[in-house]
Amino acid sequence: MLSSLRASTEVFEPTQTAKLPLPVRMWLQHSIRAGTPLARTAWLRMRGHIRIGAWRPFVATQVLAPGVGFIWAATAKVAGIPVLGYDKYVDGVGEMRWRIDGLVPVMSARDTNISISAAARLAAESVFVPTAFAGPAWSSDDTGAHAMWSIDDHRQTVDLDIDDNGRLRGLHMQRWGSPNGAPFGRYPFGVAVDSEREFDGITIPSAVRAGWWWRTDRQAEGEFFRAIITDAIFR
Repeated sequence: MLSSLRASTEVFEPTQTAKLPLPVRMWLQHSIRAGTPLARTAWLRMRGHIRIGAWRPFVATQVLAPGVGFIWAATAKVAGIPVLGYDKYVDGVGEMRWRIDGLVPVMSARDTNISISAAARLAAESVFVPTAFAGPAWSSDDTGAHAMWSIDDHRQTVDLDIDDNGRLRGLHMQRWGSPNGAPFGRYPFGVAVDSEREFDGITIPSAVRAGWWWRTDRQAEGEFFRAIITDAIFR
């Protein structure tokens, strides 16, 4: 499904953002060069560290189509042994599959809770494809800009932190999950954007940190993901 999405034939013009809230307009005009194709999909390569007990190095590739789905395939190292697998949200269903050395199962999940959480992840990670800005309903107030996504049967609001220059500094949301084994429910989740980079006329977060309990006194405890985007292709 993701690979079958056709590339957009439209290009970005700043006037297309005229009816959007000011912070959103500033972010989009900062992030998308005029005349750049309005890509619907991104292919990302990244490296970083993920907390699996301790912080473990990983490399990953991801295909990301805002409002539609994603597949994140990665290899992490635990005690020098590779752990391979993927997280995905495709055709309205979330799934996780991870194996030690590609052979021994260590995690396998595919149910309603995983789907709700994965749809929320898709909504948050849509900032990596700012050219898909027509997907959510937008609003803003004194607290920032808000993207309200409807993805299949799921509804998710993502709050964006945009500075006075239109740069995305981070995002936060109430995301469905079970951090550290807590009962499934909605918990504070967020992403910090430490740097950005332009790829083919589109500027996206290039160094990020993410985790649970965002903007609380448990943020350091909840942080579990740090990544650098090394390459991005849009279509």
